[in-house]
Amino acid sequence: MTDAHVVRVWSKEEPFLGAELVDVTVGDSGLSAQGSAIGTSPFPYHLQYDLTTVEPFVTSVLEVRTEGKDWSRRLELRRAPDGSWSFEVESEGAPDLPVSGGNLEPVAEALDCDLGLSPLTNSMPILRHRLHEGGGPVDFLMAWVSVPDLAVHPSRQRYTFLRREQDARIVRYESRGGDFVADLRVDDEGLVIDYPRLARRIG
Repeated sequence: MTDAHVVRVWSKEEPFLGAELVDVTVGDSGLSAQGSAIGTSPFPYHLQYDLTTVEPFVTSVLEVRTEGKDWSRRLELRRAPDGSWSFEVESEGAPDLPVSGGNLEPVAEALDCDLGLSPLTNSMPILRHRLHEGGGPVDFLMAWVSVPDLAVHPSRQRYTFLRREQDARIVRYESRGGDFVADLRVDDEGLVIDYPRLARRIG
C-alpha cells in the first residue's frame, strides 16, 4: 500500500464538546500524526499531540501538551524496542486535576497508547489486525492517557469486525472494564468516520 497522507477533522459530541484536527500518514505497518484539539470539560483547554508508531502499528512515542488559563501540562510517553514504557512530565500552574503520568506497571504489556477523546488512536489495533477487513474479537491492553490531566491508566478493550457497508466498515469497540460498547464506522485507511457518543468526522 502506498502511504496515505490525509487531514481529518472531528467534532466532539456531548458531553465532550470540542473538535480535533489531525495530519496523519498511514503506511503498510505504521503511522505518524500531528494533531490539535480543543475541549471544554472539566474546563476549557487546548491540546496538541505528536504520535509515532513502529512496525506493526505499535506505539513508539506520544507527546501531548495541554494548556488552559494559567496552567499547562506536558507528557512524553515512550515505548522502547524491548517493550518497556517510560515517561517525562512537566507541569505549570495548579488546576484541580490529577497528577500527570503515574504508575506504568499496569500497562507493561501494552503495545498501544490511547489518547483520551481522540478517535485517531483507535486506528492502531484495528490496522495491526486488519480488523476493518474482517476478524475478531481481539482483546487489547492500552496505555490510556486521560485529558486534560495527562495521567496514564490501563484500559482493556475488545475490537470485532461486524460488516462492510457501502461507504464504511463497521468495527465494534467494547470496554472490558465496563459496559461501554460502540460500533465504529471506519474508512479504507482504518481511520474513524463516526464514533457514536464521542466524535464525528467533518467533511
